[in-house]
Amino acid sequence: MPKSGKVKTPGKGRAHPSADAPAREAWGLLSSLVYPPPFAAIARELDLRPAAFGTLRMLDRPRTMSEVAGALQCDNSNVTGIVDSLEEKGLARRRASEEDRRVKLIELTAEGRRVHARLSKAFATPPAWVDSLARADQQALRDILQRAVAARTPGP
Repeated sequence: MPKSGKVKTPGKGRAHPSADAPAREAWGLLSSLVYPPPFAAIARELDLRPAAFGTLRMLDRPRTMSEVAGALQCDNSNVTGIVDSLEEKGLARRRASEEDRRVKLIELTAEGRRVHARLSKAFATPPAWVDSLARADQQALRDILQRAVAARTPGP
């Protein structure tokens, strides 16, 4: 068997479809558990689109438009609309950087900090399906997910 652990189909040079079954099954199970996320109700309540929700969540400190664009994997021009929507809702504001007045920082307003704290609490609270697992299973799941995060390659 090749190092990859995949069974080669004779003459095709490709892995046999059933070799991917455990990965597909694991992903199917995991995605059904994590989507839709329990905190999506907060985003709906605030009428936040996913990009605005993600931006709000990452504003634990003031961030440049470029930082937000990089995290969201989009152009700076897209961030302008996202920040516009957060400003309209009174959750964030723009200000010039003290180091370089050409650079705009996005920071939370008092209301934005309140919502951010609520989101942080929601993200930190394990869903019932994780809490219901035995401690050893929780640890095994954590360890597997840590390896998966470490193996993840950057990019879309």
